[in-house]
Amino acid sequence: MHFGSPWYLLSLLVVPLVVAFAVAERRRRSHYPVAFTNLGVLAAVTPSARTPQRAWVPLALLVLALALAGSALAHPSVDITRKDSHATIVLLVDVSGSMAANDIKPDRITAAVEAMQAFVGRLPKGTQVGLVEFSTEPAVVAPPTANREDISNALELLGPSGATALGDGLGTAVQLVESTLAGEGYRRKGSEDVPAAIVLLSDGAQNRGTLKPLTAAARAKAAGIRVYTIAYGTPTGTVRFEGIPGVVPVPPDPATMRAIATATGGQTFDARTAGEAVDVYKQLGSTVASTHEHRDVTSWFSFGAGLVLISAVTAGLVFGPTLP
Repeated sequence: MHFGSPWYLLSLLVVPLVVAFAVAERRRRSHYPVAFTNLGVLAAVTPSARTPQRAWVPLALLVLALALAGSALAHPSVDITRKDSHATIVLLVDVSGSMAANDIKPDRITAAVEAMQAFVGRLPKGTQVGLVEFSTEPAVVAPPTANREDISNALELLGPSGATALGDGLGTAVQLVESTLAGEGYRRKGSEDVPAAIVLLSDGAQNRGTLKPLTAAARAKAAGIRVYTIAYGTPTGTVRFEGIPGVVPVPPDPATMRAIATATGGQTFDARTAGEAVDVYKQLGSTVASTHEHRDVTSWFSFGAGLVLISAVTAGLVFGPTLP
């Protein structure tokens, strides 16, 4: 739970003061001198000095009403996550030359494709899945579709070559999500997340392209699109490039992956083995096909405070008031 005006929570300090005042006042009354000679008659017409437990019910309800009212002043809100079987997921995959590295067996690209195939197969049937690849330049391999066979065939076409234009790839994926939602007649309400997400897998740092990764992430954030990132490969991964003698180190860039996910409200993961890649996509399968909503619940607290206050008054009439 979040509070838009947390300083108003200081008003809750009145709650223990009310309780302390009520207890003190009750004790003070119990010590009044008795100016009545016939104690037997007095006992018959007055309640016991010892307060029955039910007599404290009005006070308890009043305290609860004050607590709810004080919380309402602070403008509480909650984050609600709901499953969306008709969400749109865009798989954004790095297919640069470094994806030929074999630090992940049998090689990075093959293991990644197998993990994504399993991921797509576990998504709800109504979920649309699109595929964007990027190396020196980005390209839409398959527009979002609910046809799993189309996506499966598109994944089999991926192969490593070229450099890493990460920012351009993310920018293309954002445009694809926006055009898909617009084509479906979706209209975003305020600043809520749209029913779509991008799952980005990359095994290296950007070394080509015009759009910076965090600039593209800012575009995704502005569009309400969460980006889930996977830093893929091991720090010691190497690959041989044609025309370049020896092996070239191709470590992943987890810092950039983390920054993109953080900026868009997504999550970031590391995958250094084929098994870890499968596990990451398995975990994502239960989270990406969902919508996050920020809902103000001030009215709930206000209504609850009013309802409990009425109950306190009613209990006071039935059980007798505890407050002076």
